[in-house]
Parts: sequence; C-alpha cells; structure tokens
Amino acid sequence: MKIKPIKSEAEYDEALARLDKIFDAIPGTPEGDEAEILALLIEDYENEHYFIEAPDPIEAIKIRLEEMDLKQTDLVGVIGGKSRVSEVLNRKRKLTVEMIRNLTEKLKLSPAILIQEYKLEA
Repeated sequence: MKIKPIKSEAEYDEALARLDKIFDAIPGTPEGDEAEILALLIEDYENEHYFIEAPDPIEAIKIRLEEMDLKQTDLVGVIGGKSRVSEVLNRKRKLTVEMIRNLTEKLKLSPAILIQEYKLEA
C-alpha cells in the first residue's frame, strides 16, 4: 500500500483506477483500509478541484421530492395550501422562514440550501 496525497490529474486518475479495483474489499483488511483512505484522498481532491454548486432551493426541493417518491401535494400543510405550494414551486413566491423550517424537517434538507437566494419569475 503506497498512499500519498493526490496532487495531479494523473495521480487522481490512478487513484480512481485503484479504488475501482479494491472497492469491494472487506473492511478491516489491508485492501479495505487502502480503499477507505483512497476514498478520502479522492474526495479531498475532488472538493478542491471539481467544485459543484448546490442547486437553488426550488431545485433542491424538487430533487428531494423525487428521491423520496413524494408529490407536490405532499407539501400541502408543509408550505401552505395547494395554491401556495404551486406558487413556491413555480417561483412565484419566495420561501418564508416557517416554510424553510417545515421543509427542513419534512424533506431532511439543510436549511443552508433553502436559504439561498433564487430569482422570482415575472
């Protein structure tokens, strides 16, 4: 096991290839430990070199609804009535603090994602 920080794209590619080979290694074995450490090094390199912007609040809500196999109507009472849910998801109305609290609890989303600014449609 020869592990070192990933400092170039070539080293990143090598680390990915190695992780792919040992991905299913049994935890606690030398290869399992190597896979765990490589995953951390890869994650660190990706966080530094491949920044992915978080989705805007409305997109985050829609993505989570899909992940949880929920429908827009499941947000009635969380955001407000049926028309209020529609207005928010169609960007006609901004989220309120109460809506953000309710969505954080119902959809297990980070409040930081929901607090971001987004543009209202005209």
